[in-house]
Amino acid sequence: MVPSEVVRRTEQWFVRQGAPTMIEGYGFRSHVLPRMLPALAFVAAGSLAWLVLQQSSGLSRWVLLGVVVAVTVFAWVLLSVFVRRMPSFSPRATVLVLVLYAAMPVITPLVQFAIDNRVTAPAGDPAPGSVWGALVWFAIFFGLAFVATMLATTYGLGALLKAAIRHTIQDLRNSVHLLGRALPPMLFVTLFLFFTGELWQAMDRLRWPRVSLIVLLFAAITVLAAAARLRDEIGRVEQDLRPEVLALACKGTPLSGVEIAEPLQAKKLNGRQLRNLLVVLAIRQLVQAAVVGLALFSFFVVLGLIVVTPEVAEQWIGSPAKESVVPGVPSAMLRNATLFAAFGSMYFAVISMSDAEHRRQFFAPVIEKVERTLEVRAVYLAVRERIAA
Repeated sequence: MVPSEVVRRTEQWFVRQGAPTMIEGYGFRSHVLPRMLPALAFVAAGSLAWLVLQQSSGLSRWVLLGVVVAVTVFAWVLLSVFVRRMPSFSPRATVLVLVLYAAMPVITPLVQFAIDNRVTAPAGDPAPGSVWGALVWFAIFFGLAFVATMLATTYGLGALLKAAIRHTIQDLRNSVHLLGRALPPMLFVTLFLFFTGELWQAMDRLRWPRVSLIVLLFAAITVLAAAARLRDEIGRVEQDLRPEVLALACKGTPLSGVEIAEPLQAKKLNGRQLRNLLVVLAIRQLVQAAVVGLALFSFFVVLGLIVVTPEVAEQWIGSPAKESVVPGVPSAMLRNATLFAAFGSMYFAVISMSDAEHRRQFFAPVIEKVERTLEVRAVYLAVRERIAA
């Protein structure tokens, strides 16, 4: 295989590993924007699907929606194949893509206004003649979608989420074992609060949007604690760049078989690359905490169904309990379970980062993956230097 092809395939390997910033010369125009195309096309097609749902009814509505979905899927597949070739956009192509996307928040409401003489904002009621207000809403929506897509693409969040979920499923037996060790102290703090009448009254009156804000608050605390801890972990990552270690790290990669005669020098990481490694560690930790939270939610729901009868729930709340979408399950019970699951996930994520057994079972493999990525990067940079020479 020619060296330039090795370099290109290694860059694709970095993308699949969720570490695209390890690519030399990684930038918005050269790497990020081309890989954003499928997602941007999906957002644009989604606005057309929304327009179809607003403007049609009956069978024609679903036929048109089916056509839009089919076109969206075809465009997604076509652009994904194009992106796998790791294209680099010229300045003219970059401007063209950005202008086309920037036109979507203007085109969508204007098309609706031309057809029906009214405009419906993405999250509002129809506002006849309120074109300018709808333009602002659509600009905000498309802008947020662009920023979210850019961040996810820059740091490879899609590949990282897939890998984290796959590893978490593989580690599920150990996760249950660890939960069994962590559950008694958590229950010591939370079990009696679960049977507090005042809390059931509050949860019965609290709506799901406010419960979601509480969950987000716990999640924010978890992220802040994980970020502070994981920065220390990144500082401990070692780069052993001896030839035999590098040859072992490159097995199964496009660099397999590349001759390495002497130890290589470690290259300093920039801020974007350090943040990418931080995201690699944080995603695995947060997905694992979410699995634990789901287990805790299930535990409290089962416990509530066994212990809390409808009569007891009515006595605690002071009125008949409001039923949830699940027949026979009070809304207060689900909200209570959600609250304690969120708290338990936060407790688990914060405490387990300092637990030696947890580090050995779950954290060490992630650190090894980061070390391997850095070792492959060292060989990749050496091959690039050979080509340049």
